[in-house]
Amino acid sequence: MKILNRTTYKATTQRPIKVLQFGEGNFLRGFVDWIIEIFNEKTDFNGDIQIVQPIQTGLGDLINEQDGLYHVLIEGLQNGEKVQYTKLISCVRGAINPFEDYKAFLKLGKNKDLEFIVSNTTEAGIIFDPNDKSFETLPLTFPGKLTALLYYRFLHFKDVQSKPLTILPCELIDRNGDKLKSAILKYIELWELPEGFTIWLENRIVFCNTLVDRIVPGFPHDTIEQIQKKIGYKDNLVVKTEPFHLWVIESPKSIENQFPAKEAELSIKFVSDLTPYRTRKVRILNGAHTAMVPVGYLSGMQTVKETLEHLKTAPFVNEVIFDEIIPTLDLPEEELILFANSVIERFKNPFVKHQLISIALNSISKFKVRVLPSLLKYIELNQKLPKNLVRSLAYLILFYRGKNFENQDIPLQDDQNILSFFSEVWQHKDLDITIQKVLENEMLWGKNLSEIPTLKDEIIKEINIYHNHN
Repeated sequence: MKILNRTTYKATTQRPIKVLQFGEGNFLRGFVDWIIEIFNEKTDFNGDIQIVQPIQTGLGDLINEQDGLYHVLIEGLQNGEKVQYTKLISCVRGAINPFEDYKAFLKLGKNKDLEFIVSNTTEAGIIFDPNDKSFETLPLTFPGKLTALLYYRFLHFKDVQSKPLTILPCELIDRNGDKLKSAILKYIELWELPEGFTIWLENRIVFCNTLVDRIVPGFPHDTIEQIQKKIGYKDNLVVKTEPFHLWVIESPKSIENQFPAKEAELSIKFVSDLTPYRTRKVRILNGAHTAMVPVGYLSGMQTVKETLEHLKTAPFVNEVIFDEIIPTLDLPEEELILFANSVIERFKNPFVKHQLISIALNSISKFKVRVLPSLLKYIELNQKLPKNLVRSLAYLILFYRGKNFENQDIPLQDDQNILSFFSEVWQHKDLDITIQKVLENEMLWGKNLSEIPTLKDEIIKEINIYHNHN
């Protein structure tokens, strides 16, 4: 079988490099690079991507061995139908490792065709480190490296008109563009760079806050031999993704004209404020995920798909989403219902075995951020408790007892202080005392939940019903 590269696969085109990409991991290759590929196919975008490897070791060498070529494997449900196909990605030119050649990295800033910089350096990637003392040597952090690159670009283009740059960070943190810009301004101050650079940055660089949404499981180890046989090439960079994709970009109107999403018929939204969309994703997608885990697991389910299809648990998930979460959100109902239906379809993906126990990692903090706001908002709006979200909270507390309905140990994974607290509190033989201590623990919830009228009684009732049925 032939190795995949531009010698063995000759039907590829080289275009101007318009996108600089910090990160070579599964998500960017299965999301951003896939999007740029479609732009090139369906619009006059006509741009390639240059990858920058953000850490010392990574996939850069393998990407270069394949000349940037690889396949995306799309598997899942779309409009109720199974979807399974591969798509060749040819828009990636290659990868540069700045740890090996810092000068070559800086020279990327001289590219007159460059229009966009994208990144995904993990949630911990957008930070400022005062130990990055100088740009004369390779900075430690991603914002430090980006500052050095932009300063090199400023020195090259300051006396001539260069294209404005749009920066689209994909890190899963709130206000990611604002935080990246803030870190860069701190480096400018630390390195005592000229005021002219700051002015140039404000006038020529647009930092966008973004929200990305696509499940990208990555390399399909279990089916790679069949995939390679089907495509006819030995591709060691195949990326598996679901069909669903969403990119919400908070930006000036001008960016929409550069990024031909509408023409390419892709799910990319340009908005003046992405906060409602972030809330929608966190409450519906992540919230439903977190709410279903203890109920599904303690009911004997193992996976998300199983939980969504079992007569015992499917109604619970649907009622949580449509009856208790959606009514608390501030977006058009029709839009919320469409999104919720897509979430349920994604949960039922027959090609992904998403284990409930994997999602259960750090469930307390997840519940606090993803589910509790919906519960509290529902109470505020309706002056009564949401029965299914309360059931989820009751089962969550029971889940942290560390035993399932067959009295087998549950492999809990959380902060040790949280695990120690639950281990101690479940020593009480009086359920009333146990639940009282859990609800009033503000370390867990950020507030005293025992002050909510009848909440303790309803949780005790749910736990007793569970015990009686098991």
